[in-house]
Amino acid sequence: MMKHKVFVCGLVILGSVETFRGFSQLYGFMESNHSLYAMTGSFYNPGPYMGFLAMIFPVCLYAYLSLKNEWVRYFSALVGLMILCLLPAGMSRSAWIAAGIGAAYVAGMHYRHAIKTYAVRHKSRMIVMAGLGFILLTVAIYGAYQLKKDSADGRILMWKVAARAVCENPWTGYGWDYVAGAYGDAQETYFAEGDYTETEERVAGSPEYVFNEYLQVALAWGVPVLLLALLMVGGSWCVGHRNGCYGLCGALLSFGVFAFSSYPLQFPLFWLSLIMAVAGCAFSVLPSQIGGWKVFAVFVLLAVMVAGWQMYGHYRHRKEAEEKWERCRILYRSGAYEQAVESYAEHYSKMKHHAHFLFEYGHALHKLHRNEESNAILEEALKVSSDPMILNIVGKNHQEMGNYKEAEHWLMRSVHRLPGRIYPYYLLTKLYKEADCFSAEKLEWARKMVLEKEPKVHSRAIDEMREEMNKW
Repeated sequence: MMKHKVFVCGLVILGSVETFRGFSQLYGFMESNHSLYAMTGSFYNPGPYMGFLAMIFPVCLYAYLSLKNEWVRYFSALVGLMILCLLPAGMSRSAWIAAGIGAAYVAGMHYRHAIKTYAVRHKSRMIVMAGLGFILLTVAIYGAYQLKKDSADGRILMWKVAARAVCENPWTGYGWDYVAGAYGDAQETYFAEGDYTETEERVAGSPEYVFNEYLQVALAWGVPVLLLALLMVGGSWCVGHRNGCYGLCGALLSFGVFAFSSYPLQFPLFWLSLIMAVAGCAFSVLPSQIGGWKVFAVFVLLAVMVAGWQMYGHYRHRKEAEEKWERCRILYRSGAYEQAVESYAEHYSKMKHHAHFLFEYGHALHKLHRNEESNAILEEALKVSSDPMILNIVGKNHQEMGNYKEAEHWLMRSVHRLPGRIYPYYLLTKLYKEADCFSAEKLEWARKMVLEKEPKVHSRAIDEMREEMNKW
């Protein structure tokens, strides 16, 4: 059992480092990684940061309740209390639920004999308490939903659209880098069919992730890979549960709950923690005499080590390429598009997976009126992004080249992808004013949409577009 405790201590140490960073950012001793949030830890926004703390909290609780070393117990209790102080500030409902379920599991397993004895002696009280608990849980879930209602509705829409995309290609998936592009196409098809609600139109966006790692993995690599991953992690959880690794099992449980409504697999720190938890559960069975579980544990260990090494190498190469790109963005942002295009061309082979890089590259070419080259790059961007702005620029390129039917096709795709946006309707009015594409009926329809459609977020740009429509 000593080997599994090493992993417990490792996760507590990781949690202590992150809580220290969080408090340092909160009190101004360290800078946050996002200008809009005071506290992000080593992540770039509070959502995944809170999810990581939620994953560590059950481990801290287990260490305090079960480990014999006083220094480890008190240190774990301190880290756990710090996490409890930070979690409410993060405003992440997913993290609250994940931390609560993981901690309830750890506490339930630690006090299971006392709970069982009490339940046998006081059956009527347990029934009443269970009823009250169910009512409180229902009220808490409803309150959490109402706290950020549009956010919750947006995630439900994302899951609905992502599930449709999975059904279209369930066996092999689209590839990890192409999930956003596949999602964008699926959302475009969904809204084009017209069977959607006003709420769905209002909350729709162009996300980089589908906020559900089960759907994300199925979209990326197919349903068989998802089932294999669930078998490995779930089997490790069963191994750990059988051998008393309740802290690591609680961490896996919290991770599984958080992954249902967020995107933890986009961050190396989550991968490291997940590998540690899975490996710790697998290690716990190695000294035993159960042959089948031994083979399974060795298989899981080898698999997670290989996967971890490959993920680390992949992440490191991408990080290096992104750092070089950041130095080139100065040219793009300053309007030096000719020099920016030359610089972007040099980094294209290593950055063709990056949606923002491809958008900027294509947009710079658009600014230089190199329309065919711009469209070629932007169509590559569509494979890795769900952003309708790419469709708008492709449409503008075709309009500038005189391909009016193509321009209308791409702009209508933008309308369908995010029907709540006003800008594509504005571009359509300018298209329908062209002599070779003039249509009084279509022009009036697009103009009316610009003037009357309620925007999701009002801005000065919308006022300027409407002022121009009124002048016509």
